[in-house]
Order: sequence, then C-alpha cells, then structure tokens
Amino acid sequence: MPTNTTETTVFDLTREHYLRDLRRLAETPAPSWLGKLRAGGEKEFAAAVFPHTKMEEWRETNLTPLVESPYYSITCMPRHNLAAFDTAPHRIDGWINLVFVDGFFDAAISDAVLLPNGAHAGSLAEAMTGPAEPAVRKHLGSCLGGRSAYTALNTAFLQDGPFLYVPKGVELDRPVHFLCIATERQPNVAAHYRSLIVLDAMAKATVAVTSVSMGAGEHHFDNVAEEIVVGDGAALTRCEVIDAGEAGRRLCTTETRQGRDSRFDSFSITLGGAIVRNQLCVLLGESGAEAHLNGLYLNADAGLVDNNLHITHGATNCVSRIAYKGVLDGTSRSVFTGRVLVVRDAQKTDSVQLNNNLLLSETARVETRPQLEIYADDVKCTHGATVGPPPPEIVFYFRSRGVDEKTARGMLTYGFAEDLAGRVPDPALRKRLDGIIYRRFSPGING
Repeated sequence: MPTNTTETTVFDLTREHYLRDLRRLAETPAPSWLGKLRAGGEKEFAAAVFPHTKMEEWRETNLTPLVESPYYSITCMPRHNLAAFDTAPHRIDGWINLVFVDGFFDAAISDAVLLPNGAHAGSLAEAMTGPAEPAVRKHLGSCLGGRSAYTALNTAFLQDGPFLYVPKGVELDRPVHFLCIATERQPNVAAHYRSLIVLDAMAKATVAVTSVSMGAGEHHFDNVAEEIVVGDGAALTRCEVIDAGEAGRRLCTTETRQGRDSRFDSFSITLGGAIVRNQLCVLLGESGAEAHLNGLYLNADAGLVDNNLHITHGATNCVSRIAYKGVLDGTSRSVFTGRVLVVRDAQKTDSVQLNNNLLLSETARVETRPQLEIYADDVKCTHGATVGPPPPEIVFYFRSRGVDEKTARGMLTYGFAEDLAGRVPDPALRKRLDGIIYRRFSPGING
C-alpha cells in the first residue's frame, strides 16, 4: 500500500477521477442487470488497493505512471476518421475482420458477418440487447475474479468490446479476427473494453485478436478484461498480437474456464509498449481438459512487458503446457511468471512449463519465475527457464562459413522466435505471424 501522505493523495485523487467518470456513465441508459454488474465493479474498485511493487505479483512491475496520470475514460462511441483502407495492413485475408476503435465496435469498417446455426460475432454492446442476450447475461462476469483494482474498474466501465458465441455442436467455417485499434487522437485517454467468448459443448472456433496503436505516439491506456468459456468437448484456438506503440500502456486480464475434455490453444505475441501486462488465468475445471499456452515477447528500447500466467488443475486427467519465449534488446525489461496449481484431488495431472529468453544487449533484463504448487501425489509436472545471449559457438560457426556477425545473430534470433509461428495450425495466421517476426529481425538477416 502507499507508504506516505504524498503517495496516498495521488492514489486518492486518481480514484476520485475515475469515480467522476463513472458517475457520468451512470447517466446513460443500460439494462438493469448490466447496471447491477457495473455497480458491483464500482464498489469493488472504490475499496481496492491499486497494484504496487510491495505486492508479490507486482513487485517487478511499477504502475506508478498509470496512477499518476489523469486518464480520461471514453464513455461513448468516439468519432474518428479511419476508413477500411487504414486498417488493411492489420486485417487477415479470408477471415471475418471485426474492427473496434478505442474500445467500441465500428460496423462501417468491419466485414459483414454471416455465421451458421445461431453463432454470433461482433459487438458485446449489441449482443446485450439482441438474440444472444441470454448467453451474454449467463456468462458475462462469471469468470472474472477479483484480480486487481483495474479489473474491477473494467467491470464498472463495462460498455463494449469483442463478442463471440458458438452454440452446441457448431464449428465455424471461417475464423474470426477482432482488430482493436487505439487511435491516440488525444493524450491520456483510457479505453476500458471487455471481451466475451463462449463456446458451448462440442463447438469449435478459431479467433485472433490484434491490438494496435495507430496514433502519433500520445500516451494512452487500454484496460482490457476478457472472459472465455470453453464447454465440454469444445475446442478454441486463440491468437493475440499486441503492439501498444512506444507510449502505449496496456493491462489485460484474461480468465478462461474449461469443461470436460475441452481444449484451449493460446498464442500470444507482444511486439512492444511502454507498459504491457498480459495476465492469463486458466481453470481446468473438469476431467480431461487441456490447455496449451504459447507466447512470444519481442521487447526493445525501454519498454516493460509482463506475462503473468496462472493455470489451476482443478480435476483429474488434465493436461497443461506453457511455452513462452522472449527476445530483449536495448534497456527493455520483461517479467515472466508461470504458476501451475494442482489441487488435492487433481490426480493424473500432466503439466510442462518452459520459459526461454534471448538477451541481445547487456542492459536488457528479464525476471523469470516458473512456479509449481502441488497438493496431489499422482502427477507429472516439470518446469524450467533459460536466460542468455545468442550462443557464441553457433555465431562462430556461421562466421567460419563466411556469414558476418550481424547476419548470423539476426538468423539465430529469427529462428529462436519463429518457432512459435510454426506451432499455429491455421495457414493464414501462421503466415501472418511469421511475417511479423521476419520483419522485426530481417535488417540483421539482410545486413
């Protein structure tokens, strides 16, 4: 908690600033059940402590710039001058591209949606009052626990964001791409958007989420919360690409709940930002559930990237895999925390966790903390981590065959990072991720 009067004043002023914005939001019409959900979030936020470095989960991630900055929260659909053409570099060919600008859906620059057998994709705000309202009302708020003051703040500001619902036994014939754009038209603007993805029993879908800054380098803050429900026997592949820009600050909490014999494949690529924290929490709540969490963070300059993963094995015969890689350059800092909890009755658990990091400069730093907490006795669990520069013996091998040092290091770094893209099952998405990685390291490869 704050340790002196000055810090206390800053925290209190920031809290009151957000509460004033919430009072303005309360004047807008909303369904009664949504109003109750928001009120619960506001009450929790008013009593919560802002994350600070004396908390174990936040000790390497200083959010003081977020607390000290008077971010003004967007509470209605903002005007902008974006056209579909402006979004072209970030769209995925052959996918359903749905565009959100500063947290709000924009149908004018999104693809038309026609999904089979009652499936629905698009705006969460529209789904709250449309045919998918029963699914929204049932699941919205069901996964998100009391993670921090900022998750409570997200619920208090709940308005819009990506939404996907796939009914029982339905398999989407086209993948869905949610393109989330921060325009940065004004400095110190906060967007609090919520995402809800629900797959009923035996449903299947592939989803991508791209979060990108398209402004002029102004400070902005994206406070994101995602809830994912994967029903019995369902399978979800989800990929996210995060590029918050040099000045962007982004906190995202994703809560996933899985049913019996379900499968969740996650791929996360973070390309940069001033402060980026990706918290992914998975509950394997029924027997036979599997979660495969893959990640890559490419951190440079003075950015901070924090990946915080929690997997709870809450039933028997569940499988989890964590494979995260980091490439750090400049004076950047990264934090990786992977916590696997095996509860008392979760026998036959199979869990593997690995975090590998490549340091390209002597001033980059990574804090890696793989953790296991096991209360069952019939389990198979391992974890490990590596940190270091490109292996000098391999660089020497390339140089001995006529490859200059810059190109050799570029090739090694690309190969290290590209391993993630090779695991993605969808060809179009795999090609896109490979292109992102290649462009990042091609100057070294091309000399």
